[in-house]
Amino acid sequence: MSENPYYEKLVPMVHCLETLGSKPQEVSSSITKFPHILSHSVEEKLCPLLAFFEALGVTEKQLGEMILINPRIISYSIQRKLSQMVEFLSSLHLSKDGMIGKVLVKHPYVMGYSVDKRLRPTSEFLKSLGLTDMYLQKVAVNYPEVLCRDVNKILKPNLSYLTSRGFGVGHIAAVVTCYPPVLIKSVSNSLEPRIKFLIDVMGRQLDEVVDYPDYFRHSLKRRLESRQKLLMRKNISCTLSEMLDCNQKKFLFKFGLVQFLCLPFSRQKEWATKSVIFSVQFPNVIA
Repeated sequence: MSENPYYEKLVPMVHCLETLGSKPQEVSSSITKFPHILSHSVEEKLCPLLAFFEALGVTEKQLGEMILINPRIISYSIQRKLSQMVEFLSSLHLSKDGMIGKVLVKHPYVMGYSVDKRLRPTSEFLKSLGLTDMYLQKVAVNYPEVLCRDVNKILKPNLSYLTSRGFGVGHIAAVVTCYPPVLIKSVSNSLEPRIKFLIDVMGRQLDEVVDYPDYFRHSLKRRLESRQKLLMRKNISCTLSEMLDCNQKKFLFKFGLVQFLCLPFSRQKEWATKSVIFSVQFPNVIA
């Protein structure tokens, strides 16, 4: 009796996935994400893929990690999809020093998006905001997820929100250039709460965010609120970069708050909150 053709593909692929994954659950997870992976032939699909990615500087181990993260890679056509992806990234002048391979390893899901329908329109939109080719390269390398977002559904609404809050064209270009994810952050859950906190609680101006766009990167609860409370406790004024561009230990030393070093973060936050309330109610005592 002849062997089942499907079985002939399934067993070698499972064995191959097992060699790629360091943990059994990684293999089962990749199969759950994309069961159709088992219908592909190791010789017909995986071997050509390995050769294609090796030419981009991607090692066999890295390809394995990419497949376990995004198993649909197995189904992508080298000629119709992956080669087009490489051409697009090359158009951003990323062909040197294996940068294309590094981008694909860092963000395997980028290969699932259409170059013509998603990646190129997004890159053109970023250029229209003032991003130069050099900064587009940085977006592709450091924030490839930005290129994957829909211009009309995500980027333009974020741009409209920033404009409505008073950011000028030059301001937006500066912020996006330094911190591109500002265009894909949730308006209601991320941008709006941080801008309201900046203006209403911290009493700062939008210009300060233009000077320090990484403000939008920091956690509202764990970083912005807690540090603002500590600075209010000591009546300290500083720039956003001085306040945020350091780890907690350096922050406490910088502003003479070393007594907090022995306290867990939750206690630091609790103490700072009580101190601020006390200082508001009894300012003369604190002074």
